[in-house]
Amino acid sequence: MATSPLSLTSKPPSFTRLRHQRPPLTTVRASAATVTTTTGMPDHHHPSLEITGGGADRFLPAFNTLHLPYKPFPIIGWNRHLETIFAAFFRTVPEVKYRRECLRTQDNGTIALDWVYGDHRSLPSDSPILILLPGLTGGSQDSYVKHMLLKAKSKGWRVVVFNSRGCANSPVTTPQLQTASFTADTCHVVDHVSSRYPKASIYAVGWSLGGNILVNYLGREHHRCSLSGAVSLCNPFNLVIADENLRKGFNNIYDRALRGGLSRTFEKHTSLFEEMHDEYNVQAGLNPRTVREYDEAITRVSLGYKSVDEYYSNSCSCHVVQHVRIPLLCIQAANDPIAPIEATPYSDIKDNPNCMLIVTPQGGHLGWVAGDDAPFGAPWTDNVVIEYLEHLQKNASKPESS
Repeated sequence: MATSPLSLTSKPPSFTRLRHQRPPLTTVRASAATVTTTTGMPDHHHPSLEITGGGADRFLPAFNTLHLPYKPFPIIGWNRHLETIFAAFFRTVPEVKYRRECLRTQDNGTIALDWVYGDHRSLPSDSPILILLPGLTGGSQDSYVKHMLLKAKSKGWRVVVFNSRGCANSPVTTPQLQTASFTADTCHVVDHVSSRYPKASIYAVGWSLGGNILVNYLGREHHRCSLSGAVSLCNPFNLVIADENLRKGFNNIYDRALRGGLSRTFEKHTSLFEEMHDEYNVQAGLNPRTVREYDEAITRVSLGYKSVDEYYSNSCSCHVVQHVRIPLLCIQAANDPIAPIEATPYSDIKDNPNCMLIVTPQGGHLGWVAGDDAPFGAPWTDNVVIEYLEHLQKNASKPESS
């Protein structure tokens, strides 16, 4: 599970355990024949899509696939754990050649951007750009990232993978690794890409923790955000709920996988933390029993939080959805074992005219083993994401900062 793309884990509201209830919202259900309105959950025995959000009516014309029912691949797609693990280990990993660019940040940190090799010569300077944000400990090597990259590239898009600090074998020059709430790096990347290609519209897609980071950026930096649109997939949204959920029953297997990836990344850069006089617990960072224990020992210290609970509470992207000012599509699986559906901020998404939410009845975490490419090919979500982004690119010019 070490390299599997399982993913999870400046200051909005204080610590809260408020759960986002799934009210009987007026939603749009996409069925085999037509699109109708309903107030209930999709029939468990007839998989369909739950669609809601203040921008749903505005964005629905973008899609050609949502009139079809969601059909999980037999057996694999019927169990959330089987689907999650299958996708992590058995989904094909396409060949992609990258050209790496390292950026130095104001705090002397390093960010690694992986561009598709050759695109800087073959694509026009005004080609739309897609920034990809992988999940916890994930990077440009992961299968779900490469599948999305190739799908966008086939449409003439320029794609770049934003590897968080320490991920994808990127150099680490300061005692800070990937975190859920540090938006300065995202600002730096978006500004850099925008200045490099000033004629191009820029979009972003984030998965799991990368989705949480992306939505935090959209909400907290809405006054300076230069993106033209964004997509968040299997976002944990509320890290307090996600943390509790990760330590329940079978979910411990994901906790074990994620903590292993975190500790291995930390081990490569231990010397940077040992030299600090802060309260880093290096030994706990090297041998954490849970993701929570790692975040208590390392992550929350690097950000200056007094406790891991304060870090989780202040890193929840659910708190800032109401502030998003650009088109945002969120896609969640109702049975996600890592990003529980009850953490999804339904009300804020419904109240925001820029947001749309699609919930699939199955999908697991980073699974979505369904559609024509199942079971080994691209996840079902890739076609949906591309339809949405192509619609935005076709119908909207590059926006000015709010």
